Amino acid sequence: MSAEFRRLPPLNGLRVFEVVSRHLNFRLAAEELGVTQGAVAQQIRGLEAELGQKLFDRGPRSLAPTDAGRSYAANIRRAFELIAEATEALRPEPKHLTISVTPSFASKWLIPRLPAFTAAHPDIDLRILASERMANFQADAVDLAVRYGRPPFGPGLTATLLFEQVLVAVASPLLVERLGEFDAPGGQVNYPLLHDAHDIWPQFLEKAWPDARPAAAKNMRFNQTTLAIDAAIAGQGAALASLLFVRDDIEAGRLVRLSTTDLKVDTDFYLVHPRKPRHAESLDLVKSWFIAATANPPSMPASPS
Repeated sequence: MSAEFRRLPPLNGLRVFEVVSRHLNFRLAAEELGVTQGAVAQQIRGLEAELGQKLFDRGPRSLAPTDAGRSYAANIRRAFELIAEATEALRPEPKHLTISVTPSFASKWLIPRLPAFTAAHPDIDLRILASERMANFQADAVDLAVRYGRPPFGPGLTATLLFEQVLVAVASPLLVERLGEFDAPGGQVNYPLLHDAHDIWPQFLEKAWPDARPAAAKNMRFNQTTLAIDAAIAGQGAALASLLFVRDDIEAGRLVRLSTTDLKVDTDFYLVHPRKPRHAESLDLVKSWFIAATANPPSMPASPS
């Protein structure tokens, strides 16, 4: 081993330092690395002793890099990126891709279309990570995420609009038959409103009836949009959901639109991935398929009178 390599600090300590420098929190760094908080602190102390430099200023409830630590972190991060790129260049690109989506997007849009994706790309192994938690591209080994919001989503990330969020009111046709038309004068008060975590019903009602927003007979609240949609299919009330999420149920007759009013909100769905993806060829194919599959959704008729 050359003299230069013998002088390198332990690589494990450098890896811990890089993670801590991103989080500036020993607990979060420990969670990403899968070790204890004490082990992280010990690695940092050992690295500082090895280098003869203080890398972090520690407060009672804070952690801040020193000037030396900040400069060292940037160089170490570039070094790890070079190692990762060199390693990837040695391996044939695997035909798999990990996608992070919300449970509602997975159940109401993606899962029904997986057979079509598999038919179009039988050589790509699509791995679905469905969670309300925002995935970390590096720690969770995620290649592509469908995220609801507005860009930018973070440094080093590319965002492509997947579809605009247009919300429509829907209910079971059997419920409409029993309660009458939602859009009729006074008809809204007969319908229980099924809310999700976004709670956009007040905005929708204000747009539909700006002069006198009707009060609902009762409200039910769910933490996920898919649960509100399923409750609407079961005849428990009226749900407000993305047109793209309920299009299949409307076409199948499980739901009908209750009003010609729709609501465009200022947060949409985006495809998000690192600017330097690990599996660029597979990523481009999957992105193209997603965009084609969501393009030009047909307009849905309101419930019949």
